[in-house]
Amino acid sequence: MKQLQASLLLAAALSFAAASVFAQAAKSPPAAGASASPSTPPTIASAIDREISLVEKEVVEAAEAMPEDKFDFSPEKLNLPGSDYKGVRTFGEQLKHIAASNYLIWSPITGEKPPDTVNDGKGPDNMKAKAEIIKFVKDSFAFGHKSVATLKSANLVEPITSRSGRQTTRLFQATFAAAHCFDHYGQMIEYLRMNGVVPPASRGQ
Repeated sequence: MKQLQASLLLAAALSFAAASVFAQAAKSPPAAGASASPSTPPTIASAIDREISLVEKEVVEAAEAMPEDKFDFSPEKLNLPGSDYKGVRTFGEQLKHIAASNYLIWSPITGEKPPDTVNDGKGPDNMKAKAEIIKFVKDSFAFGHKSVATLKSANLVEPITSRSGRQTTRLFQATFAAAHCFDHYGQMIEYLRMNGVVPPASRGQ
């Protein structure tokens, strides 16, 4: 049964890699005179790394678009009738949570200890400046790229232990982090629009 589960997970990952490469090829036709075949064969690691790059770009650009004096904004400040935003994260706290979670989710892939600044997924309490928060986010994605680069077919579904002590796999940790980022990116987009800022990904459309 375990062998079957491992085979299914590996097949899913390979399908994900193939789909990612196909989508990239469809968007970017080869230059004149270039071979239609990629010079470097895609791998599961490169496909997942590309997914990380996509969400990294979205998150960082959204962070840079928000004025610094709005990093402490949360919908709670709007006092919208019938709403319940009490205690939700501010824009800056959303970013710090993304970064801290990136470290916590990706660190079991290599076994490397995350920095003490993760603070149980909240990030540093005293970190308030926009530039500092964005650097914290960028550094966490750099950590993710480094971790995912170690993925191979032989270790993808090998049992490992997550930071919370649960049994998991490197494949799950690698992909779940990106999914988690997109979750909070969606919330960031709402915060931008509530402050009259058009998200960079929506400009010109």
